[in-house]
Amino acid sequence: MKQQSAPTAVEPAGSAEAARQPVVGMVGAGQLARMTAAAAIGLGIEFRVLAAAADESAAQVSAGAEVGDYRSGDDLLAFAIGCDVVTFDHEHVPQHALRELVDAGHAVAPPPAALQFTQDKLAMRKRLGDLRVPCPGFQRVTSLGDAEDLADRWDWPLVLKAVSGGYDGRGVWVCRSYADIADVLAHGIEVFAEEYVAFERELAVLVARSPSGHGAAYPVVQTVQQDGICREVLAPAPGLAGQLAKDAIALGLRLARDLDVVGLLAVELFETQGGLLVNELAMRPHNSGHWTIEGARTSQFEQHLRAVLNLPLGSPTMTAPCVAMANVLGADDPDLHGKLNHVLAADPAVRVQLYGKPVRPGRKVGHVTALGDDMAEVRDRATRAARYLATGSEEA
Repeated sequence: MKQQSAPTAVEPAGSAEAARQPVVGMVGAGQLARMTAAAAIGLGIEFRVLAAAADESAAQVSAGAEVGDYRSGDDLLAFAIGCDVVTFDHEHVPQHALRELVDAGHAVAPPPAALQFTQDKLAMRKRLGDLRVPCPGFQRVTSLGDAEDLADRWDWPLVLKAVSGGYDGRGVWVCRSYADIADVLAHGIEVFAEEYVAFERELAVLVARSPSGHGAAYPVVQTVQQDGICREVLAPAPGLAGQLAKDAIALGLRLARDLDVVGLLAVELFETQGGLLVNELAMRPHNSGHWTIEGARTSQFEQHLRAVLNLPLGSPTMTAPCVAMANVLGADDPDLHGKLNHVLAADPAVRVQLYGKPVRPGRKVGHVTALGDDMAEVRDRATRAARYLATGSEEA
């Protein structure tokens, strides 16, 4: 149910009718929507979220919060009424529901035809192949025999991925034996196989594209992953060769154009001895861009709003030479605020974002950003603060 709006102020007699604010509706009410809500305030945008529950992260801070089911065409159509554009903080809205929105005349960003390439990883791989974008080798798997043949051809380990629904390491299995493959296939979900890539590190490039075709790109970052979950983001990626950085940005902008993305596009990359390979795509604000709230002239959240409303895009340049972001992952102690006093006193220059989510072990419940002139120093500050918020100790 939509929350009751505040009483409307009475216009002075004879005043001109107030200009209508643009309205953006975001399907999903996680931390991405929460941080987008904050960015909407400065631009004078009315921001609405479709939440699964009234206590979700973004619903706590959004006056325009409605509770509904993102899988329901009826709920989506009702939510879209009055919105200038509908966008997303996750990729899970079914295609049929997206197309119902478009058929009813609602603007959807990114459009369903683009969003399908983040919803169906096999379709993404095929489309990237058509565009001659370097990717790991891949093949659909329908039986144990298919997977065994590929393991023999590509050697071990073999990577199996869920075609849809996977994120933060879920839906990805690194198989080192036939028994591992059999265990994955026993889940009964649709999977495909990828050739294992011995990469040197993981990178990400974040770009924005508006309906008019205007594009902007942030500096390439290094992402530090553990157990499939992003732990740190380092901006710009330390020691990245200038030409490789240019290649990554050009690739991101080209993919945004060729896939007809509207809004943000995050391209996750493997850096290998032979060059860059595309690992994953996301068409929304992304964990690799949280550092931009303090570390860039225009945050990724404001940039996404500008893009979907076809406003001029903001400057993506950095506000400091080095920026490090560390995710706060839930541990055994649920009291984040009880540890906040120490973190803010120990390093008043770090910036903390907490998501208002119940703490569970391994769950992303916030992040810490540090800025400065030396990457090793800002990285240490960010990780120490994030670790203390999670565990009550700065030591690993």
